[in-house]
Amino acid sequence: MNVDVTGAYIYFTIPIFGGINITQSTVSVFLVTALLMIAAILLGRNLQKRPGKVQVLVEKGIMMMHNMVCDTMGKHNAHWTPYIITIFLSSICGSLIGLTGFLRSSTADLSVPLVWAIMTTVIIWYQNIKHNGFWGWLKGFAEPVVVMTPMNIISEIAQPVSMAFRHFGNVAGGGVITAILYTALGLLSSKVINLVSGTVVVPIVLLILGVALFVWGKKIPKLKNTTRVVLAGLFAIIGLFGLLQFTGILSNVPVFQFGIPAVLSVYFDLFSGFVQAFVFSLLSMVYIAGACPPPEEAEAGK
Repeated sequence: MNVDVTGAYIYFTIPIFGGINITQSTVSVFLVTALLMIAAILLGRNLQKRPGKVQVLVEKGIMMMHNMVCDTMGKHNAHWTPYIITIFLSSICGSLIGLTGFLRSSTADLSVPLVWAIMTTVIIWYQNIKHNGFWGWLKGFAEPVVVMTPMNIISEIAQPVSMAFRHFGNVAGGGVITAILYTALGLLSSKVINLVSGTVVVPIVLLILGVALFVWGKKIPKLKNTTRVVLAGLFAIIGLFGLLQFTGILSNVPVFQFGIPAVLSVYFDLFSGFVQAFVFSLLSMVYIAGACPPPEEAEAGK
């Protein structure tokens, strides 16, 4: 995940309205939007009665989201499926775009999930006004008693803020942790390789030990196969790069940065990205459903 702890890099500034900064996050948002629009056009045209594999996969995904919306919000709110799918896909793609290495995850910028949360809040307010009238909506802030009005107002403001910060905090926090660990592993690699390459004997011994452990380590009792392979690979790699640095062929190679950050990326970029997209979409469905009751309940409440 490409997250800079100092914030998004500013590419240039448009000299209008006091200056509009075009940042990494801005580029990522527009790129994700363009990609989703292109994908929707390409996947939505030339639909066949006998669908191919791609069409079946797309229809299956849409039906899964449609069923989730119906189960969470009720069938009378099925028309909100496109909105929920848009938020869900924008969140996932916005998080995954950081894997490119040169673009910043758009969801690592607070303004992006905050805009989504405000959109959801505006929809909730509109639906409340639509069903209860403008004055009925305002009366809701004074229930159960007038004294509670400030608390109700704070609650309305806190709802989109909490949604945005929950999404932003998990994505940005994961990126910061990965960046810090990546830097620490680079420093550790430099120290270990410099220590090993001080003499030719140590890297050769480590290299031989790694090969021997991999070949004959199965005969060692109580040594699990996974542990044996990891230790053999670690000894062999450190010994090899220590020998290369001693001979002057290569130097300052951050060997510990190979593989370990990728494992964290699987969690922070893939698993956490999908989880946060699902949670944000689920909260949006729950909040909107509360403002869109079934027709019979809406009539009874008037």
